[in-house]
Amino acid sequence: MEVLPEADCEEDTTITDDEEGVRELKSRLSNIRITPTVTHIAKPRPQLDLSKCPSSYKENSSKEKLMLAMAENFRQQYALLYPDNKALLLCPVNECGVQKFVSTTLRSTLLPYPELYDWEGCASFVSDYLSLELLDPPFELPKQLSSPTWVLQTQRGTCFDFSSVLCSLLLGAGYNAYCVSGYATKEMCLLDQSRQECPLLQTQIQGKTEEPKKTMRKYSVKPPRDLHSSFEKRQEEKRHTEAKEAALKEQLEAERLQKEKERPPPDPLLGLRVHSWVLVLSGNREEPENFFIDPLTGKSYSTTNENFLGIESVWNHQNYWVNKQDCTFGCGEMTFDMGDLSKWEYMLCGLTSQSMANISELKTLQESEDEEEEEMDELKVFEMPPSWVTKIDISPPDMEMRFPGGMKVVQYRKAKLEKFAPYLLKDGLVTKLTIYKDLDCTQPSTIKEWFSHRGDCLDERELHTDSNVTSEHFRPGRKDALRYHRYVTLVPETERQMDFYSHTRTDGLARRSEKPFEMTETFEDRTDFLFCRHVVYGKQVKVIWAGEAFEQRPIRRVEERFHRDPSKPASKDVAERVFLMSDRRIQVTYHLEDDRIIPAWLNFTKPKEAADSQKAQDFTPQMVSSFQVDRSAKPYKNLQLYEMLVELMKDEENVELRIRDSEKAVKSILSSRKKEESNTDLLISIYNTMRNKMAHRHMEEKERMAKEKKQRQKEKELDLLAPFQAPLGQPEALTDQEALQLNTDCLTEFNQLRNNKTILIQSRIKKEEEELQKKKQKSQLTLSAEDEDEYLASCSEATLRIDVLKMRLSRHMKKYALKPQK
Repeated sequence: MEVLPEADCEEDTTITDDEEGVRELKSRLSNIRITPTVTHIAKPRPQLDLSKCPSSYKENSSKEKLMLAMAENFRQQYALLYPDNKALLLCPVNECGVQKFVSTTLRSTLLPYPELYDWEGCASFVSDYLSLELLDPPFELPKQLSSPTWVLQTQRGTCFDFSSVLCSLLLGAGYNAYCVSGYATKEMCLLDQSRQECPLLQTQIQGKTEEPKKTMRKYSVKPPRDLHSSFEKRQEEKRHTEAKEAALKEQLEAERLQKEKERPPPDPLLGLRVHSWVLVLSGNREEPENFFIDPLTGKSYSTTNENFLGIESVWNHQNYWVNKQDCTFGCGEMTFDMGDLSKWEYMLCGLTSQSMANISELKTLQESEDEEEEEMDELKVFEMPPSWVTKIDISPPDMEMRFPGGMKVVQYRKAKLEKFAPYLLKDGLVTKLTIYKDLDCTQPSTIKEWFSHRGDCLDERELHTDSNVTSEHFRPGRKDALRYHRYVTLVPETERQMDFYSHTRTDGLARRSEKPFEMTETFEDRTDFLFCRHVVYGKQVKVIWAGEAFEQRPIRRVEERFHRDPSKPASKDVAERVFLMSDRRIQVTYHLEDDRIIPAWLNFTKPKEAADSQKAQDFTPQMVSSFQVDRSAKPYKNLQLYEMLVELMKDEENVELRIRDSEKAVKSILSSRKKEESNTDLLISIYNTMRNKMAHRHMEEKERMAKEKKQRQKEKELDLLAPFQAPLGQPEALTDQEALQLNTDCLTEFNQLRNNKTILIQSRIKKEEEELQKKKQKSQLTLSAEDEDEYLASCSEATLRIDVLKMRLSRHMKKYALKPQK
């Protein structure tokens, strides 16, 4: 159904089927240039080999021919009843040039990929996998509607091809989905998202957090009375409110001016641009309401969205419906009850959504009644022919490649989103979002990158170009348990923050914040209840250790804070330790008791150590100052204070060692990060046989070793010396004595075999001569003519065998006569 813009109505310009209207429209469009984004322009389609196409692609069955005849009859009636409306998309040609009804082009398919089991995954896949071919001209229906298999093979198609593929996947996933032929805005038809906010940019609304109310104790100290004037407070609040309202008004005005500045020029084809999208009705898959899906972007919209200007027709794999509702003001007031004949005209009788629901109810509730079964049979006048499209199949490599050529670039408002297939880039980058300050996208402010399959477990990186601050997020699995790293440079002893997976570390370290002269470490779930350590450094000085000179920051101050240990009394449980190394003092503060407002504390001054010409200073009570909350408690004795000081001095040494270990750990992490960035390794699953080079090498090595083993086995079978080497243990190299012994054994065995063969031949000769002699003795008796002939024949055969054996014996003796002399 056609929707004309207001400007066109004022000029009394209409689109008709006569030649004058077409020429007028072409003249209006002659000065309009459509320049979509480079990434949206698809390359020419590859040529189709008709010999490889199935027969259903190249010809129609009898049922399909009948369907085409019914569609032609429906078209003629529609043109007669609605002569001012545009023609419907009923029977376009496929990629083989054969007319096919649009409903038979849909092929309900459920692919074996979990991400395609819901509509979000299907829509995202179709928008990523295919490239758009713009309709030419943009106000006419396409003459060709390719099969989903060909569209997926070429990875390109028009918006109608996008809808066919998406609707086929949604039908296979169990959704009540329909392809829609209608009209949309210029930005939606041209896939222009340059005026839309990037979906990855989620504005963080920071709400005011209410301060928790403090529990007032019965005998707690009352707060001081507020002596400020309430009138002045009200006046101050009023001034703040007026200032906020003025700032908000200025902000709204600036936003309005910005929107006015960014508003696109008026589109002369508003309401005429043909577009196709998918309609999903509620009910199936527990969908609560109807919604649209734009297959070009993969986003869902409400059925009242202003980007959709009108609907001409919808269809699924069972029927075809024509819209009879007025779309002058868009699709906001439309209803999608396909059983309402006053608003939708169907092509095949009895297959509307309402009638199909009634049929299913009748089948389940009244199967035993013959009359109602006859009524249901009468409703099925003609069923839609089965789809002529072969089974939709997407191979795992194509599914993994995802984008045409492995990458896709989308331009948003002040942002550019780049997507890459896994393993396409050496650093494992899969998504890159660049945020700009200006609308022309020339001044980048923030760069966000997402990675996958990285050996260093890097998951996300964010760079702020103004401050040059980089933030990195890591997945679990690193040896150092690093989770988050914020830094300016990878040079040690500079400002940075490192967060760790504390539950995987033995020390429970959760965060390490570092500045040029400070370092703060936060811990979790430690057995000693330590949760914070703050270190203050001085300027670097040269230190000589083990004959080597290097620069090191001296430690000036260390503060350690502890959680409450329930097993100790509060007056004995340390809450804070401060090691003032530059002043040679140690401060200890204990936890606050429940009924007290001041904690107990101890301050120690360390005695001076022995020098070249001075002795070590002795401990005196004046080196300790203390405060005990309980006045009835006994004061500490000098020995106790001395033992506490000695223990604290040992703790101070241990703390210094741990701090130096932390500095080394930081340097080690920074060094490993530099190596990881310079030489990035990508993890490959053992089940990924296509890319797992190690598995390939292992299989090749295994096959090579099997071949070598088989070859060695054959060589052993043919090796004549193997039986003689067996008593020696099959050594790889023989000594002189072993070689002589092996030579003697071989010659002995050889002579024995020669003699055995000579004896064997001689025994056979002797046996044949004895048998011949016996025959001659028997021949002296009287023989008949037949027996005589048989006797002569046997004697000649025996004589022949004896001659052959003697010849073999003679040849054997001649052949091996000189062997022992060699």
